[in-house]
Amino acid sequence: MAQLWGGRFTKETDQLVYNFNASISFDQKFYKQDIRGSIAHVTMLAASGILTEAERDQIIDGLNSILTDVENGTLEITSKYEDIHSFVEANLIDRIGDTGKKLHTGRSRNDQVALDMKLYVRDEIVEIKALVLELMNTLHSLMKEHIHTYMPGFTHLQKAQPITLAHHFGAYMEMFKRDYGRLCDIYARMNYCPLGSGALAGTTYPLDRELTASLLDFAGPTLNSMDSVADRDYCIELLSALSTIMMHLSRFSEEIIIWNTNEYQFVELDDAYSTGSSIMPQKKNPDIAELVRGKTGRVYGALTSLLTTMKGIPLAYNKDMQEDKEFTFDAIDTVKGCIALFNGMIKTMTVNKDRMEASAKNGFTNATDAADYLVNHGVPFRDAHGIVGELVLTCIERNISLDELPLDDYKAICPVFEDDIYLAISMEECVNKRNTIGAPGPEAMNKIIEINEAYLKDLNN
Repeated sequence: MAQLWGGRFTKETDQLVYNFNASISFDQKFYKQDIRGSIAHVTMLAASGILTEAERDQIIDGLNSILTDVENGTLEITSKYEDIHSFVEANLIDRIGDTGKKLHTGRSRNDQVALDMKLYVRDEIVEIKALVLELMNTLHSLMKEHIHTYMPGFTHLQKAQPITLAHHFGAYMEMFKRDYGRLCDIYARMNYCPLGSGALAGTTYPLDRELTASLLDFAGPTLNSMDSVADRDYCIELLSALSTIMMHLSRFSEEIIIWNTNEYQFVELDDAYSTGSSIMPQKKNPDIAELVRGKTGRVYGALTSLLTTMKGIPLAYNKDMQEDKEFTFDAIDTVKGCIALFNGMIKTMTVNKDRMEASAKNGFTNATDAADYLVNHGVPFRDAHGIVGELVLTCIERNISLDELPLDDYKAICPVFEDDIYLAISMEECVNKRNTIGAPGPEAMNKIIEINEAYLKDLNN
């Protein structure tokens, strides 16, 4: 058992206790961050006159050799060690002798693990942002492609008014833009260095915490040593943001699952993103969308678990906080996989434009426009609403759309109608005249696409 403590103990830790207490099985995930933090720490110690330059160089060379050997597979991280910190320090001492014992000068595992977790989460936020950006680029391309792809818009899952697929995709574009912004906010808020806070009360060594923070690309040092080692707000914030991302992906997945059904046939998913049935040879299942929808609960669970873990912990560090890692690691890996797969799924799916437009026509999505036609001809809206309701009943009885209803039937219910009603309720006209900012009309959509173009250009650069 390689441990960083034990001087005041008179016997070995029980093996079950050791196994229960150890974190090496999961915190080995941030070996790079642990070594990077240690290199910054000894660099600062030498600059502050606490270590000599020769000691600094020897320790840094030893740490870099450990990193190289882990990455090329010649050094294995095993359960022999309690945690990643003891793995690094024990191997360093084995390689360079007593000088390696000076690595831990002026720090505690409490501020060390706080640093490692922050560095890891910060690195992962950068990767998640890149995946969200890639998804937004895909949505932007699809929006440009489908400005004139007409489809029904829904409320209560009932066909409501005609929109375009570009407009529908644009709704999710706005969601993911907010998600991206939240990730940026979390990064900025968490980007302060806890190293140098010690166990909870700082240290008597003349540490240059500003230098350590600078070496690790933080905005500065944290300002309270107790909060520094007890803070896991950034993990909770990240899990909250990831839960929101998953909620958006899940809603989108649900719609794609519906659109992909035989009843709708709005889209067809590529074979590479579908699966079959073991018994029914005709089946082509949207399993990726269903799994994204299902894994949303897993990420929610991580958030709820960490909130529950943290709610009763007094200051400063407590061992309960070790539970932050598995929740956070799993949620990060889950979300990264879901975004990547979802992006590939929508990028390769085929859109059935004719089917979408026919669905919009057959669902009376142009009924509001028929009412507006009457209003524009002097009929009070409430009367117009009732007149069009009668027209819809007539169409339902005959199993036809408003576009197919003869003019004589229109005029029989309201003589105000003329031939131009058919233009007024055409899918193209219904959409094209909705051009207030945020609406589905082509003029409005082109403005939004232009705004998104500038937004994405800035991010992609």
